Amino acid sequence: MISELTLKNWILSRDEKNIAYLVIDCPGRSMNALSAEVMDELTQIVDYLDKHQPAGLIIRSGKENGFIAGADVNEFSAFEQEPKAGEVLIQRGWDLFNRLAKVPYPTLALIHGVCLGGGLELVLACRYRVLVDTPKPSLGLPEVMLGIYPGWGGVKRLPDIVGAKTAIDMMLTGRRLDARKAKSTGLVDYVVAPRVALQTAQQVVLSGKMPHQAKGIGKLLNTYPFKKILAHMARQQVQKKDPLGHYPAPLAILDIWEKHSGNGLEDSSIIQQLLLSPTTKNLLRVFHLQERLKSYSKKGDANTIKHVHVIGAGIMGGGIATWCALQGLKVTIQDTNYKHIANALKQASSLFARKDKHTAQQARDNFIPDPQGLGIERADIIIEAIFENLDAKHALYREIESRIKPSAILATNTSSLSLADLRKPLAHPERFIGVHFFNPVAKMPLVEVITAEGINEDIIHQACAFVGRIGKLPLLVKDSPGFLVNAVLVPYMLEAMRCVDEGIEPEVIDTAMLKFGMPMGPIELADTVGLDIAIAAGTQLSGTSQVPSCLTQLVDQHKLGKKTGEGFYQWKNRKTSQFSQKDIPDHLALRLITPFMNQAQAQLDKGIIEDADLVDAGIIFGTGFAPFRGGPLNYRKTIYPQ
Repeated sequence: MISELTLKNWILSRDEKNIAYLVIDCPGRSMNALSAEVMDELTQIVDYLDKHQPAGLIIRSGKENGFIAGADVNEFSAFEQEPKAGEVLIQRGWDLFNRLAKVPYPTLALIHGVCLGGGLELVLACRYRVLVDTPKPSLGLPEVMLGIYPGWGGVKRLPDIVGAKTAIDMMLTGRRLDARKAKSTGLVDYVVAPRVALQTAQQVVLSGKMPHQAKGIGKLLNTYPFKKILAHMARQQVQKKDPLGHYPAPLAILDIWEKHSGNGLEDSSIIQQLLLSPTTKNLLRVFHLQERLKSYSKKGDANTIKHVHVIGAGIMGGGIATWCALQGLKVTIQDTNYKHIANALKQASSLFARKDKHTAQQARDNFIPDPQGLGIERADIIIEAIFENLDAKHALYREIESRIKPSAILATNTSSLSLADLRKPLAHPERFIGVHFFNPVAKMPLVEVITAEGINEDIIHQACAFVGRIGKLPLLVKDSPGFLVNAVLVPYMLEAMRCVDEGIEPEVIDTAMLKFGMPMGPIELADTVGLDIAIAAGTQLSGTSQVPSCLTQLVDQHKLGKKTGEGFYQWKNRKTSQFSQKDIPDHLALRLITPFMNQAQAQLDKGIIEDADLVDAGIIFGTGFAPFRGGPLNYRKTIYPQ
């Protein structure tokens, strides 16, 4: 088939049945994005098809890894200097997708892989949607995570198609749907195997079937007065989670859906509030930081890592093994204690059960108990995750090094011990590296890749590629006590405990940091991590003289936090704090966050990490530091401008 138009980002052709095929393939990009240039060309295409109407139009991607990732976020930088640029961008997409939704010929989106933001809004403007059943399809409207809203018709069309309740949840959380969820909610009409995808699309686009619309309660909630009731309930939930209004986008989305039928352009004050918000500026910054971390995983070849062997089936080892199995890798897990492996398998099964049947069964097949360590010889990466004892780790390395194949990586998940000390017994220290995961592994996106002088550069690249392969963000950090994240968290938690020594209630301290925007207070965090671990880290990084007495007393009483049922808090039937965030003085949060910021700067000054942006990235994705503040060093500049 010959292209009908000369375009840079799209290929338009048609077959003997007069079905037109529109393929998006943005040159120089690993993933398609709807830039201004791409949208201008799409306008030309719609104009052309108005005059040369096809029997049907099938839109698909020429990229192997997905459909469309969304709008070109790089263009959003113009908003800060010229807010009107944001309105122009929104108006362009709104008008174009409304045109596409009203064309007289049937349209179909043939989707595979990633389909997010503006990409999904394009899909929603089509009459039919067919999803190719490939690994890791991901469909969603994550604009709220950037501090903005789906401005190209998503707020209007998604509730009409999947029902108001599901749509509101997706838009307020940025939650993405896999193939099973996309089909069950009605977001896509069919999920098909790759071999029959195009044939199915051809049949469906010419079928004359009525386009799918929400039915029952989902449809009813899109109408008044039920729409108003749902919006009110959703606002209550948003305000409960964010009582001080740190994040304006969720409430804006609800206003646009309830009062303006999805068209935010009807009230320009909403758009101005979002585009001029410091929150939006910082969330866009966080997005770019995330993309920078992702870029490190592209320097190695992730395809060479197919088998992971984990030694140590405790909380961290079991979590690592479970996550790797869920990401499609073969995993063997070893421990001298069979009970530990059984517990790890039980926890893994619980996580697998939340996935669709195909994914869950594949993960179960990938997760192989291996108490004798037979997988060591065949594994592409061996991750040691035993207890933090230097002698025990040395003994393990001496035992296994000769069994590891020459191309394999030997990695440690240590959270505190020095790589320089750990690698002393190794004959080949150049292939030994740190891969430090955070607990819980399934939820925490960051993995610190710990480097030291003498490590082979290819090993570093491969370790980063492995981290990216399992859907995590690699952060390169030089060998140093506490690395980055723990080194920053320890002074913060110790300062919180000094406040307890002074008589301040733990709940007041935690509430102060929730008010600041942290996902969890420092006292609750210490109880969650384990007070024995907190005191060990505090002693190692700060010295025994710096450990607060309340921490020492609790550890002496074997009250270690959640794992023993009691620490600073009683965890059985624990109730949420009764303190209002509005009643907590701001100076307490500033006191607590100051050692946090100072230590972040100290780690940068030591040269263990490349620059301030990467420090902020590591802290945000490794601790959950309030994203709307843009990271500790970015926040430090706002309160201590130079």
